[in-house]
Amino acid sequence: MRLKGYTYRIYPNKKQTELLNQMLGNARWVYNWALNKRIETYQKDKKKLSAFTLMKELAKLKKKPEYEWLNLSVAQSLQASIVNMEKAFTRFFKQKKGFPRFKSKKRGTHTISFPQNTKIDFENNKISVNKLLWIKARISREFDGKIKTAVIKRTPTNKFFISLTVELPSKKVKQKPIKEKTTVGIDTGIKQFAVLSDGKEIENPKHLKASLQRLKILQRRASKKVKGSNNRRKAFLRVARLHERIANQRLDFIHKISTQIANEYDTVIVENLNIAGMLKNHHLAQSIADLGLGAFYRILNYKLEERGKNYLEIGRFAPSSKLCSECGEINNNLTLSDREWICKCGTKHSRDLNAAINIKKFGLVKQNLSTVGVTGSVC
Repeated sequence: MRLKGYTYRIYPNKKQTELLNQMLGNARWVYNWALNKRIETYQKDKKKLSAFTLMKELAKLKKKPEYEWLNLSVAQSLQASIVNMEKAFTRFFKQKKGFPRFKSKKRGTHTISFPQNTKIDFENNKISVNKLLWIKARISREFDGKIKTAVIKRTPTNKFFISLTVELPSKKVKQKPIKEKTTVGIDTGIKQFAVLSDGKEIENPKHLKASLQRLKILQRRASKKVKGSNNRRKAFLRVARLHERIANQRLDFIHKISTQIANEYDTVIVENLNIAGMLKNHHLAQSIADLGLGAFYRILNYKLEERGKNYLEIGRFAPSSKLCSECGEINNNLTLSDREWICKCGTKHSRDLNAAINIKKFGLVKQNLSTVGVTGSVC
């Protein structure tokens, strides 16, 4: 069996919207309550409150008359909020991802989990979840499997989406062999979104930059509105809609490019980039974030896997840009501003294309399939 995610937009009616907003608020409140409890307990007694202990306290809290509004939510949904808080602490301690923060009522995307009893009606375009019953949905893709969990989210533009985790039968796909002729290396960058080792170049659409001037105007207008007023709320809604439009443009571009690459090549080799580290460069952070490289690599990976194709990574410290793809000479004097350079052997290189060729060669060396033209080490 395998797990796959499906996301659909849903259209709750007025009554369902009111209940759903209450549930989202309850889930946020429980998350903040659990986080505060854990912080206070550690500061006072230097002890860690487990998720199981917090769930028992929550069950007692729900019996009190002043907290009866918590019973409007599904019990498992509130427990899932505590589990999410626990996961946030785990990421903080193990992956150094930042200390868990309290969730804001006004900002960000709000989510609520429904761990069981979710149903879908493909013929009538409806999805049923606990207490909300059947909700109208736009179902673009069908599946034949068992729904394990569902998560409903409300975006800053007040749109509702449901993400389903579905258990599907294992799909037997014949794995493609790794061959030099059907392999491509990809070098991503800011000037060009990607340069492929066969010479193809994919332009960077720069979605954020194209809308940046309009975004600044809307943000300036919103900041001048009276705090707490309807005009301020409407102004920030316009900002959120533009952010959503930019994000949708970026995701649409990534899906189209990744599908094209996954269809054309049997093996794709990329660098294992430290994207989080790259974003710490304040001069390039905005441009790097606009690329959406993390989403691109993740989406490309699963599309290749579905087709029985190969996704390979090389070490991020391999000298792909500075290494001559013809003779193997390393040019240590190469700077970031040098987009073209001539090697001592007389070969003229385009920096990005040369990097893509070397990425392909390093990846094939790692698979013990080719050593031609590579003298550097594979990390």
